[in-house]
Amino acid sequence: MKLLATAAALSLALVAAPALANAPTEKDAIAMVERGVALVKAKGKDEMMKKINAKDADYVQGELYIDMRDLKTGIVLAHPYNPSIVGKDLTDVPDANGKKYRREIIDVAAAKGKGWVDYQYKNPTSGKIEPKTTYIQRVDDVVLEAGIYKK
Repeated sequence: MKLLATAAALSLALVAAPALANAPTEKDAIAMVERGVALVKAKGKDEMMKKINAKDADYVQGELYIDMRDLKTGIVLAHPYNPSIVGKDLTDVPDANGKKYRREIIDVAAAKGKGWVDYQYKNPTSGKIEPKTTYIQRVDDVVLEAGIYKK
């Protein structure tokens, strides 16, 4: 019985290890947002929204993805995994710990142009609420965001 439990634990570790090894990094989040900024500057925010909504592989890669909100109103303009929030102002809706992180995202974007914000969010891969850090950057009148889940 002990041998069976050890074998099961080893099998689980072998399955989980590649997923952790391939987990997106802060550099991946920054690179994705910078690609998005370049697209918005070249082709406009409507094209960026189309790419996000179509889950274009340059902007949506599993748990790493870009979403976009209006800088002035806070309204979500595009989200690849949660289209029900598009068109809504969730600026003052808190995360699971009560943090109004969307307000912080807008404040950082308005004041500094770019930066990082930490909060709790549902991971589309695991389906669980997990700690997340998101890189944000303002481009024109929108904010692009791409975050990674902290393991």
